Amino acid sequence: MRLHPAVVGHTENVLREILRFAGPADVTLSRYFRENPRLGGRERGVIAESVYCFLRKKTMLTAFSESGFGPAMRRLALLSIAEITGVEAIAGLEAGEAEWLKRVALIDRQHLPLGQRTSMPAWLWDKLTAVHGEEGAFALTEALNTNAPLDLRVNLLKANRDSAKAELSEAGIETEETPFSATGLRVYRKPALQNTTIFKNGGIEVQDEGSQLLAQLLGARRGEMVIDFCAGAGGKTLALGAIMRNTGRLYAMDVSEKRLSKLKPRLARSGLSNVHPVLIAHERDAKIKRMAGKADRVLIDAPCSGLGTLRRNPDMKWRQQPEDIAELNQKQAAILDSASRLVKAGGRLVYATCSILEDENEAIVQGFLAQHPEFELIPASQVLQEQRVELEMGDYLKLYPHLHKTDGFFAAILERKKAA
Repeated sequence: MRLHPAVVGHTENVLREILRFAGPADVTLSRYFRENPRLGGRERGVIAESVYCFLRKKTMLTAFSESGFGPAMRRLALLSIAEITGVEAIAGLEAGEAEWLKRVALIDRQHLPLGQRTSMPAWLWDKLTAVHGEEGAFALTEALNTNAPLDLRVNLLKANRDSAKAELSEAGIETEETPFSATGLRVYRKPALQNTTIFKNGGIEVQDEGSQLLAQLLGARRGEMVIDFCAGAGGKTLALGAIMRNTGRLYAMDVSEKRLSKLKPRLARSGLSNVHPVLIAHERDAKIKRMAGKADRVLIDAPCSGLGTLRRNPDMKWRQQPEDIAELNQKQAAILDSASRLVKAGGRLVYATCSILEDENEAIVQGFLAQHPEFELIPASQVLQEQRVELEMGDYLKLYPHLHKTDGFFAAILERKKAA
């Protein structure tokens, strides 16, 4: 079935706007679709997938476009759509365009220059090869340039994994169990989850398996005082609340009222009553000072480059520059320093990011430990064993899409030493 001829023009328009990199691609796409309500579901799907395809393969498709003719943005749009649908599905092609696209489709991608095959900014490729070597960096970037499946977390307050799997199957959504998280299910299609009864009733939440493991590393127990320091929309908060079996006090802190407001409907579905959202002005807010030394557990999902989520947010690699990372590093160090004051003697602190860069991960933790001898690093391998997670790790949790099929995540487990 051929696409509506207008799809090329719409893809061209939205791609032009997104390539200004003035904001997140998903936000721009959502706004564009709201402004063009007559676009059908299939057309929206193709436009969105084509845009994300271009962002993943920007270097390669830009090089291919140079062999074509006509307006540059139209060439980029056509190449991106052809990658998704094939040439035959594109309607309204001008003379010679179909032949050009078919010639491009015959190019052997395995023999392209490395820069085109990886389609990563040079500064990022250099950082990855310095840590993983060229072969490891290539395997990682290949995985980052693919579509991510959809991971779900089963809310154990309302369902178990077997019952959730069965209920989703009855709704026509087939899932498989995630290998590391005991509460995870994985979907390879893009189902309308929001229409299912189990989603409406709070039995499942969308959450990457890696993110589920971060909540588990905190080791929160019933009746404890736990703080999710950078809660955002509350995915990890909800996971922690379920782990705590809806007991104790769980504070969801964030500097963004808009992000915290997104937690409210999720919280209502979840059945949790132990969660207390707290809006803070900054990491040294007076509300934080009043809780100093009282928390059993503190989770910091620190603001970061987000480069571990490139499967879902491929625009991130083009929107970031090395100077942005350096600026983030200052913020990360300040947040870790401030949040550490909340932890009581013998309490646990988990510093986490969805970044794959050592600058945002090990370097921040090592800098913190050098200045805070009252804290010690607990090996991730030890905590994973305690949590009965069958995952081989060293001192840190480091997850990668090519090795673990999750987004890229990092976590360090720190504990405040008990008083002598």
